[in-house]
Amino acid sequence: MAPIPASAAPAAHPVPDRHGQNLFTTDTELHKLLALYLPADLLRHMQPHFERLGALAGGPLDELAHIADTNPPTLSLRTRTGIDDQRVDKHPAYVEMERLALSEFGLAAMSHREETLGWKGKMPPLVKYVLTYLFVQAEFGLCCPVSMTDSLARTLKKFGSPELVERFLPRFQSVDFDTLAQGAMFMTEQAAGSDIAATATSAAQDESGQWRLSGDKWFCSNPDADFAMVLAHVEGAPAGMKGVSLFLLPRRLGDGSHNHYRIIRLKDKMGTRSMASGEIRLEGAIAYLVGEQGRGFVQMADMVNNSRLSNGVRAAGLMRRACAEAEYIASERRAFGKRLADMPLMQKQLQKLRLPAEQARTMVFQTAQALMRSDGGEAAAYPLLRILTPLIKFRACRDARKVTGDAMEVRGGCGYIEEWSDPRLVRDAHLGSIWEGTSNIVALDVIRAVTRENSLPALRAHFGALLDDAPLAPAFAKALREALDRACALAANASAAAKDGDVIARQAASALYHTCSAIAMAWEGARAGSVQRVEWAQLVLLHRVLPRDPLAPSGIPADWTLPEPTTATVAV
Repeated sequence: MAPIPASAAPAAHPVPDRHGQNLFTTDTELHKLLALYLPADLLRHMQPHFERLGALAGGPLDELAHIADTNPPTLSLRTRTGIDDQRVDKHPAYVEMERLALSEFGLAAMSHREETLGWKGKMPPLVKYVLTYLFVQAEFGLCCPVSMTDSLARTLKKFGSPELVERFLPRFQSVDFDTLAQGAMFMTEQAAGSDIAATATSAAQDESGQWRLSGDKWFCSNPDADFAMVLAHVEGAPAGMKGVSLFLLPRRLGDGSHNHYRIIRLKDKMGTRSMASGEIRLEGAIAYLVGEQGRGFVQMADMVNNSRLSNGVRAAGLMRRACAEAEYIASERRAFGKRLADMPLMQKQLQKLRLPAEQARTMVFQTAQALMRSDGGEAAAYPLLRILTPLIKFRACRDARKVTGDAMEVRGGCGYIEEWSDPRLVRDAHLGSIWEGTSNIVALDVIRAVTRENSLPALRAHFGALLDDAPLAPAFAKALREALDRACALAANASAAAKDGDVIARQAASALYHTCSAIAMAWEGARAGSVQRVEWAQLVLLHRVLPRDPLAPSGIPADWTLPEPTTATVAV
């Protein structure tokens, strides 16, 4: 048979498909950040694990996520012989993702073990969040149970009695898929969402001294979890917040029978379809008091704050996936004789996707480091962590909604088709601004950190130190420092203005987030030798912080950039 002439060779397919790429090895910017933030020996040890999860997320895990999303869980109430035996039936694709996340990579147990993935000693939080960041680029829904399980174990260790910890913690430390426990939090009620003082679920001790819970919980994700943290008002306790306590609720009792609560129904959700969420009716369910009676809100807040950080990580991961998909399409697709990536308007559109995605990634790294320092006992780190956590939850989750939607547009009509990842990313991104507190609630929590935790001095000192450590153009460093001063002043005014300060809470939270992320990105770029990252920091400051004329073209000021180094000629 004669060879096919070159002119007859099949053309490249006009619809680019990134499926099968390794989401870690192709993310060169992530490699630079890891080298900056992680010790060299730990990074060497984790490299093959990052690569494996990146390969899974770009192919097999993405396929499992699509299958689970289109085959959501169902609720079975009885056996075929008529015995009451509630269970949530999950698609095998979802169960396989549970195995990968909870067992193979130990994402929920990692922070509570002395050895994970072959590493001796505690893993720093950043490793867990980088793995989550990769995982969530394929699957968002399961990352909620993973986060709640991790957070429940943290809260149990921190506030539970020694007997309670000894009895139940080992199951949260396990990575054996047949014995490990999953966690949940049952907090939301119809009249008590963010208003914890309105909690109507009641707790009373029976004649044996055992606590019994009664009432309805309205939105319970992972409703068939092995254990849940539950808020309830103790009978006879004062009204309001002081009467609310925290309880550990087991799914099964010591004899293996079901505890006394029922899943009334599963929710039909817009997103996170792979993971079950339901309504729970507590009917004298046996539970264990966690910590001091009447301190339930404070203890649950610790669990919620840890989960809020995970929420920010998930938003960052969604934005990275959406942005990377858009970049790939633009680089591979041609129109009017050009690559889309070479067209000025597309370049500008991609830049608008990159900036919030990179801001969120930077804030993940910064907040994870603050968590590590705080857990290590560094006093100044706690107030920093206390304000960074609601900052990333507030802004990154809002940005993810726009980034995923705008990235869908880059793919064009295919982006609106459920076979592609775009619709799932858009749906899932909208949940971030609702879970663990809506935007208003979390913005007010930023101001609460300023007022009650005196977080501004810690934040100013930390980001001021990053500026001191970053070799930047003096004019750019000055602009960043002035922006930090003004953002902190705005937050201080919101804190001091009582109820009137609520009006500017969101404005202040955004100002702090944008300014701090720009400073941290500039530091990362300067220390890692990434000119691109410094430029992104300049664009964040220019377009998301400083005032500008919307009717005038704008560019990065010339004196914000260091001159290119010159190479001296040596005479021979």
